[in-house]
Amino acid sequence: MRRLHLVLLLSALGAAQVQAGVFDDEEARRQIADIKIKMEARFDQQAKAQLELANQIARQAEDIARLRGLLETITYKQEVGDKRTQDFYLDLDSRLRKLETPAPAATAPADGGAGPSAAVKGDPAKEGQEYEAALNHFKAAKYKEAAAGFAAFVQKYPESSLAPNAQYWLGNAWRAQGDCRRAIEAQSIVTTKYADSAKAADAWLAIATCQQELGNPTGVKRSLETVLAKYPNTPAAESAQQRLKKK
Repeated sequence: MRRLHLVLLLSALGAAQVQAGVFDDEEARRQIADIKIKMEARFDQQAKAQLELANQIARQAEDIARLRGLLETITYKQEVGDKRTQDFYLDLDSRLRKLETPAPAATAPADGGAGPSAAVKGDPAKEGQEYEAALNHFKAAKYKEAAAGFAAFVQKYPESSLAPNAQYWLGNAWRAQGDCRRAIEAQSIVTTKYADSAKAADAWLAIATCQQELGNPTGVKRSLETVLAKYPNTPAAESAQQRLKKK
């Protein structure tokens, strides 16, 4: 009888151990399954975040491309506008030159005396040739040569009727070379020494353009307002008004 009880007891203990082992395996599998689910969820979240980041980068790239295209378009339009304006003034300048009639050169007194009145003035024909030579350099985009020619002209013929024009184109030649500071200096002479000339208002516009390129909005506004105040009812004033409206 004791043997039977011993056998039953051993059998019960063995069954309990087997059941405990089964429960341990199931718990382990459940924990592994939970870890797997959590890891997959984490990977999915990271993948989603990476995808969203990639989409944001793509959208930013598209925005940058659009902005670059817009900037190129604006730059092109500005260059075309500047070229048209420059061509207009060059054509106008050439037309006015053709309409000018050179004054007769001064002659010495018949008695050959040499006095203050006998001083020979500049030869308008020669002045015209030298001015035209510098202007042709500018038309040919030889801005360095044009600047040298116009600088020599205004130094040689400061009182010439073409001096204001030469000084104005000297400023444009400097700007064409990318030197806005020297361009402003040259145009400032037009607005002061030749303030009553037809080029003074245009010189103020040229100064405003250079000030804009140099990042001086206050100076731009002041220069454009000066055009309106000093030279109203002129094409330059109309241009200044339009530019002020865009501010």
